[in-house]
Amino acid sequence: MKLEEFLRGKAAALAFSGGTDSALLLAAAVKAGCRVQPYFVHSAFQPGFELEDAERLCAQLGVELRVLEASPLEDEQVRANGPLRCYYCKRMIFSALVSAAAADGFSEVWDGTNASDDAADRPGMRALAELGVKSPLRLCGVTKAQVRRMSRELGLFTAQKPAYACLATRVPTGTPLEAETLRRVEAAEGALMAMGFSNLRVRVLGRLGRLQLPAGRLEEAARRHKDITGALAPWFDGVLLDLAPRKEE
Repeated sequence: MKLEEFLRGKAAALAFSGGTDSALLLAAAVKAGCRVQPYFVHSAFQPGFELEDAERLCAQLGVELRVLEASPLEDEQVRANGPLRCYYCKRMIFSALVSAAAADGFSEVWDGTNASDDAADRPGMRALAELGVKSPLRLCGVTKAQVRRMSRELGLFTAQKPAYACLATRVPTGTPLEAETLRRVEAAEGALMAMGFSNLRVRVLGRLGRLQLPAGRLEEAARRHKDITGALAPWFDGVLLDLAPRKEE
């Protein structure tokens, strides 16, 4: 089924992260005449620019954004950061979203998972299935490449936005999560973006940061290593450059 056919005449709440996938889904739903309400769930796991992008996109589309507050770190199983951390976190966040949507009169909830996302590598998708959340892009076979192409056609500024997984993914599995650690990561990645880098990750290795970048930026990062180390000094005692390039997303 084509995405336009799936969306036509629907009413739904949308988990809107401000990223490329959910941005396209929101724009396509508005274009199809859906009654759609986007919800952004704000927590310590999202960098601040994601909310800014969500607000900007909703303003572009003329849609009101509802912001919900969540505290995943209050859940002991999330805080422990075990192999199923994403499952417990998604279950908590989407349970709150489903409840808010129901209170607003929406019985159907969507998220932006696309057909390129590997379910085996995303335990959080199990939580969505248990809560009855639908993924229109995935159901309609829309891949990441198609998401970007369709976003360009609709003139969305998110068309080439790199994928940014939640900040908790920067901490090794099994290392308990702390709000301060997540703040350090967000600040360090923000400093690197201010230096012109993108599609990056700063992985936590105790007081050291392991910097991951696409292949095309590794040489520059090596050349600017002193500047990078200085920029990240407020949050990390040293910076290691990972020579295995990040995949362009």
